[in-house]
Formats: sequence, C-alpha cells, structure tokens
Amino acid sequence: MNPFSSGTRLRDMIRAIRSCKTAAEERAVVRKECAAIRAAISENDQDYRHRNLAKLMFIHMLGYPTHFGQMECLKLIASSGFPEKRIGYLALMLLLDERQEVLMLVTNSLKQDLNHSNQYIIGLALCALGNICSAEMARDLAPEVERLLQFRDPNIRKKAALCSIRIIKKVPDLAENFINPAASLLREKHHGVLITAVQLCTDLCKVSSEALEYFREKCTEGLVKTLKDMANSSYSPEYDVAGITDPFLHIRLLKLLRILGQGDPDASDCMNDILAQVATKIESNKNAGNAILYECVGTIMSIEDNGGLRVLAINILGRFLSNRDNNIRYVALNMLMKAMTVDAQAVQRHRATILECVKDSDASIRKKALDLVYLLVNESNVKPLTKELIGYLEASDQEFKGVLTDKICSLVEKFSPEKIWYIDQMLKVLSEAGSFVKDEVWHALIVVISNASDLHGYSVRALYRASQTTTEQESLVRVAVWCIGEYGDILVNNVGMLDIEEPITVTESDAVDAVEVAIKRHTSDLTTKAMALIALLKLSSRFPSCSARIKDIILQNKQSFVLELQQRSIEFNCILQKHQNVRAALVERMPVLDEATFSGRRAGSLPTSVSTSTGTAHNIPNGIAKPAAAPVADLLDLSSDDAPAPSSSGGDFLQDLLGVDLSTASAPPSASQPPKGGTDVLLDLLSIGTSPPAQSSSSASDILSSIQDNTASLANLNGLTSLSPLSANGNSPASPAPVMDLLDGFGPSPQKNEENGPAYPSLVAYESSSLRMSFNFSKQPGNPQTTLIQATFTNLSPNVYNDFLFQAAVPKFLQLHLDPASSNTLPANGSISQSMKVTNSQHGKKSLVMRIRIAYKMNGKEVLEEGQVNNFPRDL
Repeated sequence: MNPFSSGTRLRDMIRAIRSCKTAAEERAVVRKECAAIRAAISENDQDYRHRNLAKLMFIHMLGYPTHFGQMECLKLIASSGFPEKRIGYLALMLLLDERQEVLMLVTNSLKQDLNHSNQYIIGLALCALGNICSAEMARDLAPEVERLLQFRDPNIRKKAALCSIRIIKKVPDLAENFINPAASLLREKHHGVLITAVQLCTDLCKVSSEALEYFREKCTEGLVKTLKDMANSSYSPEYDVAGITDPFLHIRLLKLLRILGQGDPDASDCMNDILAQVATKIESNKNAGNAILYECVGTIMSIEDNGGLRVLAINILGRFLSNRDNNIRYVALNMLMKAMTVDAQAVQRHRATILECVKDSDASIRKKALDLVYLLVNESNVKPLTKELIGYLEASDQEFKGVLTDKICSLVEKFSPEKIWYIDQMLKVLSEAGSFVKDEVWHALIVVISNASDLHGYSVRALYRASQTTTEQESLVRVAVWCIGEYGDILVNNVGMLDIEEPITVTESDAVDAVEVAIKRHTSDLTTKAMALIALLKLSSRFPSCSARIKDIILQNKQSFVLELQQRSIEFNCILQKHQNVRAALVERMPVLDEATFSGRRAGSLPTSVSTSTGTAHNIPNGIAKPAAAPVADLLDLSSDDAPAPSSSGGDFLQDLLGVDLSTASAPPSASQPPKGGTDVLLDLLSIGTSPPAQSSSSASDILSSIQDNTASLANLNGLTSLSPLSANGNSPASPAPVMDLLDGFGPSPQKNEENGPAYPSLVAYESSSLRMSFNFSKQPGNPQTTLIQATFTNLSPNVYNDFLFQAAVPKFLQLHLDPASSNTLPANGSISQSMKVTNSQHGKKSLVMRIRIAYKMNGKEVLEEGQVNNFPRDL
C-alpha cells in the first residue's frame, strides 16, 4: 500500500511525521498526505472518511491549513452511526469556529441529534453546541437545550447546563427562559449537575437583574443549606480532595453567594453564619483549603457590612502572608489592598507582616507589598514606616530601588509632620539612592529649604556633611551645590545652629572646594556643572578672599566643548571683571520660592491671573499673584523681600541693569498725563499700562510670565541692546516690536483679534461627580480650519487618579491630533492639561463634534467615563 494513500492509518502518518529530521521534510509529508486526502474527498470515499478527518485534525493541530475538509465534518455528522458522529463533532469543534459560514449548515443536524433517542448522541450534540454556538444557533436551538435541562440522565442535564451558559452569553435576551430550570437544578444531589447549575445561576445573575432578584428571594436559603451540608459532611471518597469534600463546589457556591449578598442586607444576614463556619473550620495547610478560604474572604468583603466577619477575614489574609507559597502571599496582598477601602484599621494590625513582604525575594510580592504599605501610611504612623522603608533602601535590588524611592519620596512629601523631619528623610533618600530620585523631588526639597528660613543653616550643614561622605549620588550633589551657593556664608559662620547638631568647622576655602569637586567630577552631568558654576559666581560675592580662586575655576571651562558651560564661563567671567556694580544685585539670594505655586505647577493647576501696577488683572499661564504696587526690583524678582531696596529710582535701576539710556522715558509728562513712578517706566517700556485704547489688550500676561520664568537668566540681560527708542512724551510706540526685542522672541498677545482671530469662551465639555473637562480654544493666524484646543482635566474628588488616559474620536470630515498629557497622574482636587489640534474640512458648514473616553485607576480600580461633546461654538 502507498504509505501516503488515503488508506494509511493515522498512527502511520504520525510516525512518518515524527521521523522527519527537518521542517522541510515534515512539510513534504504533510503536503503529500493532504493531497491524498483531497483525492479521497473528490472521489467521495466513504470507507475512509472518518480516518481522513482524524488525520486532518492532527494536521490542523500542527498548524497547517485544513479548510478543504470542513464539509467532510458535516457529512460525518449527518451519518447515522455513533463512531462517525463522534469523529464528525470532534472535527467540527476543532476545524471550525462560530465565525465560519459553513456552520449554518449544521444547525439542522444538531437539532435532530438533540432530539435523538440515544443519549450519547445527544451528549455529542450538546458538547459541540456548547463550544461553537453562534447567536443565530443559540436562538434556534435554545428550546431543545431548555428541555434537556430536565432530562432523566444526570450527564445530559450537566451538559445541557453548560450549553445554556454559552447560549445566555451569546444572547442575553434568552436568560429569562432559563431562570426556572436553573433554580430547579440547584436542588440536585449529583455534584456534577449541581456545580454546573451553580455556574449557570451565577452567569444568569450577571446578565439579568430579574434573575438576580429571583435567586435572592427563592434560592439563597437553599444555597446556604447546601453549603452547610457540604461543610459538615463526612468523608466521601468520590468527592474528597485533601480531606475536603468537593472544594470546587465549595468555591462555586461561595462565588454565587457573593453575588447574591452584594447590596442586599437580608441575603447577607442569611449567609453570615455559614461564612463564619467555613472561615473557621476549613484548614489552611492544603491548597484546596486555602482556595476555599480565599473565596470565603472575598465573599465576606463583598456582602453587606458585618464588622466581626471582616476582622476574621482580614486575619485569615494575615495568616496567608506567613505562608511559604509565593502565590498565596501575593493573592493575600492583593485582597488586603481591596480591604483597605472597607476596614483599614483591621489591615493596620498586620503592618509588620506586610513590611516583611517588602523585603521578600520575589519581585512581584515586593511590588505589591510596597503598594499596600503606601496605602497604610497616615499621619500617625508615617515616621516608623518611613524609617523601615529607608532602612531597607540600602539593601534593596537595583531594579527595585527606583520604585521604592518614588514611594518613599511621595510618602514623606504627603505626610510630613514638620519641615526638619522632611529635610532629614529626603537627605537620607538622596544619600542612599539619589540617582533614582526624579527631578521634581529634589526641586521640591529646594523649595522647602528656601521657605524654612530658620533651617537654612541646618540644611546647608547637613548637605555639606552628606556631600563629603558620598559624591556618587547626582541629585544629592545638585541640592548641596545649590545650598552652598545660596547659604555659603551661613555655613562658614555656623549661623542658626540647632541643639541637635554637632559642631562643624568649615572655612571659605572648604566651601569652594566642595563646589569645585562637583565641577571636576567626571561623572557630573551638564546640569550639575552648570549649577556649580552659578554657585561659584554667588560665592565670589560672599567670599571676597576666594574671589581670585573662584575666577580661575570658572575660567577653566572657558574652552569647554560643551557650549552651555563655555557660555556660562565667559559671561560669569565678564561679570566678575567688568560689572562689579551689578554683581551684588545679581548674586543676591534667590527669593523665597512659593510652595503653593510650585505644587500647583507639579499638579498642573496654577493661579490664572496677576495684577499689574495699574490694578488690572491679566491672565497668565504660569504666573503668581503680585502686589498691586510692586517696585521694579520685586517685579523682576531680583531680590528677596528682606533685601535692601535699591537707592536709585526705577528708571536708574533699569539703566544700570540694561545699559541703556532711559532719559526719554523719564521726561516730564504732558499736562494731560499723571506723573509716573519707576514701575510705570517699565510698563511704558513694555507697551503696557498706558497704551492707547486700540492696544489695550497688550501682552502683559506674556511679558510678566516671561519675566518670572526667566529670572534665572538675568545675567544675560546685559546683552539686550536692540530696544526701540521711546517717544518724547514717554509713551510706547504703536508697534509691538519693542516687546519682541526685549523678550527675545516672545510674540505679542494671542488675544489680538486682528491677528489671531476672535477669542472664544471656555467650554465645560464634560462633567461628572468626580471629574470635569474644560476646553479653551484658539486659532492659528490665516488658518481658520484648524482649531487649537487646550483641555484641562480637574479632579473633583479627594482620591488620586493613576494611569490617566484621554481618548477622543471625531467624524471623517475632521482630523484630530492629540499631544501627550502633562501627566498621567491626576492629583486629588488638582488638574492636568492636554493639547489637541482639530482640522475641520467642512469649516463653515459643519460644527465640531467629538466622542470622548476617559480611563483611570482610582484606589487600584479601573474607571471608564464616556461622553459626547456637541456644544462647540458654531464658527469652529
């Protein structure tokens, strides 16, 4: 016989395929066998049809196409013999799925077999229907399956229940037909039928509220009795697993009770006793017992409030944490995170065990335990928990240090009871894992230090000690260099020494040495070296005796290959040599950084207006509210509030600072104009304050914002020489060019109608009880079809939203481009923003319309909000 003829036995084909040494040989064998099977199909060979189909199933499992044999399945199913039907139904489930059109042809055969007198053929049809049933087949065959739920044989009833689950998932409208039959099956004694009936009831409750109410009213007591009988039953070898009677049925019953008890006090009271019995009687020394206890805990946490039961459940989870099995510990941590929203005080009792899990060798357990510790921290326990976490920071793996550092910094910042404790903890973190600290964290530390005037000495001395101990932590070096530059004189003179400090002697040369080491360290990056150069410039004014040495250190970077360092070196050297008269003002201590403003910038929510000397409020994107009559020096943020005021007038101060003649600006005003102070000179220079009505919308907001954002670049102001001359009467010229020259490229206000189109009111596009989304619109000049939208998302709840994601969809006549959001974390009662650009190809004919979807995680739970925005302005 030809080894590849249609008469070849299945075992011979398998042996031939397994003997192939290469993939090419295997493909050749399969190709020849498929050719032989095709020939047999075309010849309508009925003797070997079942054998050929068995071969096709094996070839299909190897990954080769077998679509040419689909019709053979239908022919075998239509045959009268059980062996042929068995192969046909098996091939039907393997070679086809519910998306195949051929499946429509088998509906009639299935209906006939469901009504067959042979119960084994009925079982084959039910298995096939439960695996590949489509919505159309479900509607056609649901009556037959419903009838079989009352069949005399328990195996048929079990298969019919499983098939019913598939039907109600495909067509939820049919659920009401199965409510009464499913309830009757719950009284079965046969465990196989009972477990499928419980699962059927569970799925019915998920798809039908009517079924849920029916089972709550009619079946809760019966389910509780069934669970109690199983918990108290004697040894049954047929269902025993590790000394427990049918743990699979235990778990299914507990899951159904969880659904029935959720939101229903009466049903919850009915099941309290049996849940307490299961929780105390089941032993946890075997996996089967642990599985039942875990589901029991989940049910207790989900049903209506019972304080004693919940404490018992959380204690069970505490025992799980001491288990040697990593999987059990992980699921216990996961469940404890959910329990935090229910009974946080009971979880706090297991704090020590949870902290030990942070030090576990398994990475997933460490991460989950750290997330739980983060939820456990509050104002009363932040100090001991932070101490434990920082103590573990040194011994933790490099892969875990980044996550651990983020959590510690977040906890310290959120629950810090006092500033000195905050500074101490942040110094410990910077000393141990400074390379893993994000930029905004050490920025925040600098802000806190600048605001704590009584701790300036303590902070700079602590940072000096830490920088002498380790120089490998980049963030620590940056903060230390900044503090030495700002408070170097305090460091040398031991000002503000606290009782808890040890005396330290630091000379001016020692302070300069610490900064010089930061510049010359080969691992220092550009930011660290640039900060060190600025610190040296400041120390040149505070330590006159070291001025020559500082100058030499700065000059060493004059020929640096890094353009930024080279430019700073040349400019700072120029200040040291030629501008002694302004150096003292330039290197004054930084003004106190406003903590609220910095926190708002991190969270994406800032004050939106600032007042100028004219008392007019101007909207600015990142400004802070200033006094109504601030002097010029304060307007430019050149000195702190306690610094001595400049002796010269505002105009003279600007003349010294900018190196330009402002005599025309300070000329006597006309009779029709009131006299102006120094601040008004600056307002005239910047074309704001006294502009003609046509220019009343001048870019005060841009100017003030730019001045505040560019305070650190004041050393470059000496290079601004292209100022337009002022008119003889002190008014600003009509052209906005001086603003652009002065601000080095900052354009005029986008509020001018003649250039940027009309201004549009802001729009609250979506609002729910927990979230608000508002849109601000602007147009590009000369491009009316394109609209720039600034979306602002405001958190209206006290919870933090993580993994924040905004999605939008528009019709085909619109094109949408989304920029990344300012952050993927939406803080409690805070805001973030996201820009988008919409191009309307039907501008003037159709208005904008948008479908939105907002997804985020709140307390570990995924939340999805959707809506449609239809109320856009019509001329967009």
